[in-house]
Amino acid sequence: MIDRQFIAEAIRLAGEKMAAGEGGPFGALIVRDGAIIARGWNKVTSSNDPTAHAEIVAIRNACSTMQSFDLSGCELFVNCEPCPMCLAAAYWARLSRIVYGADHNDAATIGFADAFIYQELALQPTDRKLVTQQLMAQEARQGLSRWLDLEDKILY
Repeated sequence: MIDRQFIAEAIRLAGEKMAAGEGGPFGALIVRDGAIIARGWNKVTSSNDPTAHAEIVAIRNACSTMQSFDLSGCELFVNCEPCPMCLAAAYWARLSRIVYGADHNDAATIGFADAFIYQELALQPTDRKLVTQQLMAQEARQGLSRWLDLEDKILY
């Protein structure tokens, strides 16, 4: 029953913040050990930040609260299935589970279509609609290789 309560809260949060004009109809919670540690709602239009999806905002808030980039043991509850960016962020944050209400098809019916992004990700960079060009690969690799020499690096 507790999962249903968290989804209900994500739905409520999404509606409240959408009605307040803060962004699109999306709300998210980060939960640890049965308690909400962070909330997030879509702030794309109110912050002029295309990455300010509810899930990203919730992850940022949870990381700030926990003082860690590692959210292992935490769960994401969101009123709609995460887009590719948010799904990737959930993996990077090491979330343990995602629970969502509506799915990506429901989001597409109201104009939030992620299918194009999934299709683009499957293509080689040179075949994508967004012009992508690689330059100075050797020099870039040399810079990246310096990471291996750092003794105080923090792996993530």
